[in-house]
This record gives sequence, C-alpha cells and structure tokens, in this order.
Amino acid sequence: MDIRAITPDYAVSPQIEPGDLPAIKAAGYATVIDNRPDGEIPPHLHASEMRRAAEALGLTFVANPVIGGAMTMDNVTAQAAAIAASAGPVFAYCASGNRSSMVWALASAASRPVEELVGLPARFGYQLDHLRPQIEALARR
Repeated sequence: MDIRAITPDYAVSPQIEPGDLPAIKAAGYATVIDNRPDGEIPPHLHASEMRRAAEALGLTFVANPVIGGAMTMDNVTAQAAAIAASAGPVFAYCASGNRSSMVWALASAASRPVEELVGLPARFGYQLDHLRPQIEALARR
C-alpha cells in the first residue's frame, strides 16, 4: 500500500486490500472512499467486501465509483459530501490514485486555489492540468 497524502486531511492510493485497512486506521484516517467500480476488480475487492472490513474496524466507508473517462457531477458531489461528513482525515483509492485525485480536485474547487488543486497531486505524478477549465468553472459557482 502506498499512501499519498495530497493534504493533511486527504490521501489517495492505488487499489488496496482488506488487510491494508488496519494500517489505514492506524495512520489516522477516519473515512475510506472507494472510487473504483466493482466491474474492474475481483470479487474479494468489491465495495461490499471492503465496506464490511472497514466498518468492522470502525472506519466510515463510502463507495463512489468513478468510471475512467466518464466522471460525473454526481461523483464530484458525492466525494465532496463524504469529505465534508468525515470525522477526520479521508483516504480514497482507485486503480492508481488518479481518479481519486481528480474527483477531489473538482470537489474542492470552491475552497482551494486552482494552482493547489493541480499542483498538490502533481507531486505524486497525477497530472490534472487538463481539469483547469472545469475547476475554474466550479469555483465560479
């Protein structure tokens, strides 16, 4: 597992296993967001299995599947709501961490400057420059 802290309150990671959840909790995360659709992964990693394992540890679990290349405003709204409702830092995962970074940047458009929303994930190799127009449009809302 590779925890990539975009901010002190939001981290992303490539796909995790149920066995990674104790370390995620020990690292101080309160909410786990699964941004990966079940159709991309084997059954033992499906949201229902991950939810069961996360909740057994006292973690909040949110399934917000983002289809690669087809993110929706519902995904952005759900991510923002999960982040806002979290009792502590949020850990989000997908295949590589890229979708979790993208949906965070869009969900945070009203609260952070576009340079941060693009620059912070870039430290981990996530290139979000192409989202600048959408981030700017959401910031104006």
